[in-house]
Amino acid sequence: MQHNPLVTIICLCYNQGEYVLQSLFSVINQDYPTIKLIIVDDCSTDNSKAIIEKWLLDFPTIQFIANETNLGSTKSFNKALKEAEGEFIIDLAADDVLLPNCVTSQINTFKNTTYKNLGIVYGNVELITESGAFDSYYFPVDNFKKVITKRITGSIYEAVLSGGDSICSVSSMVKKSVFDHLNGYDERLAYEDLDFWIRSSRIYDFDFIDEILLQKRIVKNSLGTDFFKKNDARARKINYSTYLILKKAIELNKTEKENKSILKRIHFEMILAYKTSNNSLLLKYIILEIKLRFQLLIS
Repeated sequence: MQHNPLVTIICLCYNQGEYVLQSLFSVINQDYPTIKLIIVDDCSTDNSKAIIEKWLLDFPTIQFIANETNLGSTKSFNKALKEAEGEFIIDLAADDVLLPNCVTSQINTFKNTTYKNLGIVYGNVELITESGAFDSYYFPVDNFKKVITKRITGSIYEAVLSGGDSICSVSSMVKKSVFDHLNGYDERLAYEDLDFWIRSSRIYDFDFIDEILLQKRIVKNSLGTDFFKKNDARARKINYSTYLILKKAIELNKTEKENKSILKRIHFEMILAYKTSNNSLLLKYIILEIKLRFQLLIS
């Protein structure tokens, strides 16, 4: 590995004009010397595009992609990924803030790892409110800001399958070769992270950095809240994507233990489908579970 390998940070913006400048400045203020920044505005309906363009007058060498139509996060990221350079990629939301040593810590972890097939490193995150006030930590910490519960590292495939707090995706750095191997994000899906972590953890090792690497903003209309909305079109699209992701994951499974792990996630999604009155999705999960249990019975 080069002494300071190039890192491409892809900053995706959609109606985040209130926060995007803080996010962009957090990239250029990193203490790491070799970073390429690619900004994508996904046809925002607020003033995001104008704010970015004004900011770029002071930073004319930074690449900016302004989508003429709203493509969504998976297609927008893949579009920027084609322009990415270097050995490593960070997927940054335009309302999140990298701490100054974020990239350096991630690169050092890649350099010093004991894992031979390391593809992704991630760390802990400080959750902040819309106004920037402290809320909590993604993984609970002690008085020294070290995680209370040790993270699973190396092969984390089973942990990702069953769900829970297996990884904090916003704090991750990914080898570009991993994205290349997996052909980026699956553009058929309404969101990207779960599918990508399942596919990548099937092949690559993960390592954890016991540090606070960035600030993640909790906003009212974030995708994370849409999973739980009742009788909502966007929620149905997102939750159906989860169903497709789990169907794909079953095809990747190799052991009975892995199939049992994914059953835990299927049960969670069945309860969610019931609570959100998504009866058609609930039926799909029931059928999926029956097929999987039959597969376990005959194996």
